[in-house]
Amino acid sequence: MSTGAPIVEAREVSKRFGALVAVDRLSFAVQPGEIFGLVGPDGAGKTTTMRMLAGVMRPDGGRIVADGVDVLADPERAKRHISYMPQRFGLYEDLTVDENIRFYADLFDVPRNLRETRAAAMLAASDMLPFRKRLAGQLSGGMKQKLGLTCALVHTPKVVLLDEPTTGVDPLSRREFWQILYGLRAEGVALVISTAYLDEAERCDRLALLHGGRMVHCDTPAGLKARMPGAMLEVVSPEPRRARDALAGQPGVRGVLLIGIGLHVHVDDPARRAGLAAALAAAGVPVSEIAEVAPSIEDLFVALLGDAEGPA
Repeated sequence: MSTGAPIVEAREVSKRFGALVAVDRLSFAVQPGEIFGLVGPDGAGKTTTMRMLAGVMRPDGGRIVADGVDVLADPERAKRHISYMPQRFGLYEDLTVDENIRFYADLFDVPRNLRETRAAAMLAASDMLPFRKRLAGQLSGGMKQKLGLTCALVHTPKVVLLDEPTTGVDPLSRREFWQILYGLRAEGVALVISTAYLDEAERCDRLALLHGGRMVHCDTPAGLKARMPGAMLEVVSPEPRRARDALAGQPGVRGVLLIGIGLHVHVDDPARRAGLAAALAAAGVPVSEIAEVAPSIEDLFVALLGDAEGPA
């Protein structure tokens, strides 16, 4: 990842829909070869931000520059430098894989030899070469997303915007999709991605945590975890829901999250472990282990958003 001049820069970007402030003075910068993630609950402003970065929605205030182009002043020119893949990418289901790629290449006047070279490399990376003659409408959800990414990249943009690209995609296809993104990062492409999967957020170089249209925190995943106050205790129990009910509201407990067959309990002090064990024993809840663990991005997300919302 480069540490020089940013290739994407948003300054004090805002957007209103009537009385609703969807994005409130949002500022950030993205370096070449960086995967920058936007994470937040529904209504946080992720998709609105993506649309403004892509030049398809005009902000009410602020400035956006991508690869040296002022997106607001010259959105058509900016589209030559940016690729935007919305949640529902516009594939033509009655065209084959090859025909879809050719169509998008023609939109950007990509020479045939470059189109063929780029498409072959992308399809090989995503294990799609055997399906070049298949109709897009006959592809699986994961294959459609990989084809959408190939179409979005055929004109070799320097900036790629991906709005929740793996929603509804199976785990194997998600992994293959991310391998493609890592390859793009190695080529120096800047990627801005919003995701509903918090395990995917771990894969980003930096994360912007959005809430109510505002940026709450922006840092590396490790840096964000270091901001989390208190400690995280993992409680392993065959009855996790009963354990959750027994621990909610206990002294020092800031939050309880169901994780598989156990719980992640956010406490103000790891010494609360003995008190939790006593509360569970008093409630008759069997427990095999209570141990301090490193917080996950999901733990962090819940804790920081709780702090942002403040007391009820």
